[in-house]
Amino acid sequence: MGIAGPVRPVRVILAAAAGLAAAAVFGAPALAHVEVEADNTQAGARDVTLTFTGEAESSSAGIKSERVVLPAGISPQDVRLAKAPSGWKLSPNADGFTVAGPALKVGQDAVFAVTVAQLPSDATELAFKTLETYSDGKVDRWIEIPEAGQPEPANPAPVLKLKPAAAAPTSASPTPSSAAPTPSSAAPTTTDHANASDNTGVNKGVWISLVAVAVVAAVIVASVLRRRRPTR
Repeated sequence: MGIAGPVRPVRVILAAAAGLAAAAVFGAPALAHVEVEADNTQAGARDVTLTFTGEAESSSAGIKSERVVLPAGISPQDVRLAKAPSGWKLSPNADGFTVAGPALKVGQDAVFAVTVAQLPSDATELAFKTLETYSDGKVDRWIEIPEAGQPEPANPAPVLKLKPAAAAPTSASPTPSSAAPTPSSAAPTTTDHANASDNTGVNKGVWISLVAVAVVAAVIVASVLRRRRPTR
């Protein structure tokens, strides 16, 4: 009996602590979020697949749609559905898109993926405000933008951090073209051949003239000699 006295207060304290812990756990609001991941987080990347996970928080209804507001630099026409729960389809909106279909089971997260043609090249992070609708009509609005140095807001929008864009390739300066090849030798001239031909022609003309003169002289001499012969 002497031992039971001091033990009882200890049990009471432990029971009270357990009760407070249980109250803190079950009384705290569910910290469900919508998360986004990418297979390429480099700014300016093309054909990037974004995977969204909408965590279920209702204990009585299933998620039936996810409406995403696109950040600046991405248009609804640049997005196509890559993966979604069975029966869900993508519909473009004026400022984003909606992926919806038959309500999921209670407690089942909504996981879907879209492919974006190109991420903005000058952004460091992208916020995708998301409205999550349940089969009972309840809408969770994950649209608050977290700010650096501030506590996380109650309903944060999914944010994708980006790496800097790849440096644009610098075009190599054109190498100077090699100098135009100079002619290896001057084109052969025909001056010498022409001169040779002219000389040959002159020489032939001189000889012909001399022969003609000799022939004429011989004829004249013969004629003179005939006239001087005495007649018989």
